[in-house]
Amino acid sequence: MSDTRRRVKVYTLNEDRQWDDRGTGHVSSTFVERLRGISLLVRAESDGKFPVSIADTLIVWSEADNYDLALSFQEKAGCDEIWERICQVQGRDPALDITQDPIDESEEERFEEIPETSHLVELPPCEQSRLEEIADLVTSVLSSPIRREKLALALMTEGYIKKLLGLFRVCEEVDNREGLHHLYEIVRGVLFLNKAALFEVMFSDDCIMDVVGCLEYDPALVQPKRHREFLTKTAKFKEVIPITDSELRQKIHQTYRVQYIQDIILPTPSVFEENFLSTLTSFIFFNKVEIVSMLQEDEKFLTEVFAQLTDDATEDSKRRELVNFVKEFCAFSQTLQPQNRDAFFKTLANLGILPALEIVMGMDDLQVRAAATDIFSYLVEFSPSMVREFVMQEPQQTDDDVLLINVVIKQMICDSDPELGGAVQLMGLLRTLIDPENMLASTNKTEKTEFLSFFYKYCMHVLTAPLLANTAHDKNSKDLQEGSTKVNPVCPDNFQTAQLLALILELLTFCVEHHTYHIKTYIMNKDLLRRVLVLMNSKHTFLALCALRFMRRIIGLKDEYYNRYIIKGNLFEPVINALLDNGTRYNLLNSAIIELFEFIKVEDIKSLIAHIVDNFYKALESIEYVQTFKGLKGRYEQEKDRQSQRLNRYRRDARSLDEDEELWFNDDDDDDDGEAVEKRMGDDFSDSYGKYMEAKKGKLYSLTV
Repeated sequence: MSDTRRRVKVYTLNEDRQWDDRGTGHVSSTFVERLRGISLLVRAESDGKFPVSIADTLIVWSEADNYDLALSFQEKAGCDEIWERICQVQGRDPALDITQDPIDESEEERFEEIPETSHLVELPPCEQSRLEEIADLVTSVLSSPIRREKLALALMTEGYIKKLLGLFRVCEEVDNREGLHHLYEIVRGVLFLNKAALFEVMFSDDCIMDVVGCLEYDPALVQPKRHREFLTKTAKFKEVIPITDSELRQKIHQTYRVQYIQDIILPTPSVFEENFLSTLTSFIFFNKVEIVSMLQEDEKFLTEVFAQLTDDATEDSKRRELVNFVKEFCAFSQTLQPQNRDAFFKTLANLGILPALEIVMGMDDLQVRAAATDIFSYLVEFSPSMVREFVMQEPQQTDDDVLLINVVIKQMICDSDPELGGAVQLMGLLRTLIDPENMLASTNKTEKTEFLSFFYKYCMHVLTAPLLANTAHDKNSKDLQEGSTKVNPVCPDNFQTAQLLALILELLTFCVEHHTYHIKTYIMNKDLLRRVLVLMNSKHTFLALCALRFMRRIIGLKDEYYNRYIIKGNLFEPVINALLDNGTRYNLLNSAIIELFEFIKVEDIKSLIAHIVDNFYKALESIEYVQTFKGLKGRYEQEKDRQSQRLNRYRRDARSLDEDEELWFNDDDDDDDGEAVEKRMGDDFSDSYGKYMEAKKGKLYSLTV
């Protein structure tokens, strides 16, 4: 048997910053003649089964630019053994978690005491002939936090950045490719110094395009990229409403360009370089905060945005730009602190964001509707109560379709995406809005009661319309007996329709769990469960399971009103038919149906057990691979025995009562002492009356059960 201590999984980091599994093998450290040094060798094995690793069984390293590897050991002992070997070769202390030079605290303290005006690093003269030397200097300090600090301070105090960018323009004019390649390394290294003060210089209006220019000349590329051409000619800044504040406009330009540098130009950082750009991320973050604050304070600008957004005369292309602007504006607001974000959304609410959304979400333009949905999701996430309050204050017009929630429901139903991506998003928003957990209760009114009453009165019929339409009864359904499940469903074979009905059922199941009274009344009045169970006939198993899950939630409430409704409607029939039609196939549908009946048995729901055994046991008794149905029969027989015993006890007690009454009357004629007679009469009356009342209670109980 092979040594499991050395058993490892090999991973490499891909371009998406995800770890790819390269296989399983056994690692060893040996001298490789070709490489003239100690190397780690992993010999592959055929069996790839491997337990999940934890942090202390992992070794990660980088072999080249953007090429990161990891070994995940099956046993910690093997990890420790290889780590000690690595540290032995490198002359490091195995007690440390990294082999990078540790920071000397005393050196750090001494560095903090050095005046900021001191020249901490001797920078070479800024000349073309010294570019290679400068590049080597910048690259060499990146592994040491202290040296990075010293170099950053030197670059700031000597105005070195602008000199370098001036040198870039000279090199580009004379097409000095070697110098341009060095400048790429220099500028990239300066960005990795992670200093906000340097970024302020590099991203200023007069420097940022030269910084982008330097980053075009990556030595790894045959031809330089054309990022400046894209930023100046292809990318167009659209002002949906003219921005008069020059500082705001400059901040927007700067943020877009810096984001472009981070996302497009700079190569994906390795595991060890991710923290090098944390300040760059913060720079963009605070810029966005500043932009949102400046726009929010300009009430004239935002008022004009919403006025044009809702104006019928606004052209479709213009409205599309306005909606996209508001969407981007809301996205930027996510960078704000909670207190500032509250003020931001309250400002939007006061400006009429919700009435505007009601208009644009009902438009035919798919791009406008998609952007409006994203805006709506920001608002619902921020404050479901604010949205609910607006909806309930809307004028109750004859056409319910104009209500905001109904517009949302219709958009969910009419989603043209085959995968229903938009419908899934909208369903999640609707669930948030109707979730009692986030509804407020005050002393005078309860938001839950008011909103749910509103929703079931004005909106529920819109939500269930596709479900009812796809489970319609036969034209001759009037001739069918009440309680019959013989329907001629328009059972959806279309996959997209089936997905939509599954979403609606998921929302209705949520209502059963959380709304109790309102959904119960709706189900009873619309005979909704019968219509849902038609979908047990669907060829799409996931839809049949959704229908079954809906019924399972109802039964799980153990509510006798629901139980009587199910019994009266004979609503177990489609479920049992589905079980029998499934045959001997052991699949999810089979397991889910059996779990339903197992729940009824375990919870001993007597009314349902009696109904199932009386009506369906003959069809189910052949199912013996589980004991569920025999167990139901056993419960049923036990209950019958208890009923029989109660009935016999009642009859026996009734006979005893007659004997006591006769004895009492006979004793009444005795000529005993008056006091003794009075005492005896009192005792006999008490005993007889007690037995009579017990017998009466027994009879009443047996009738009710």
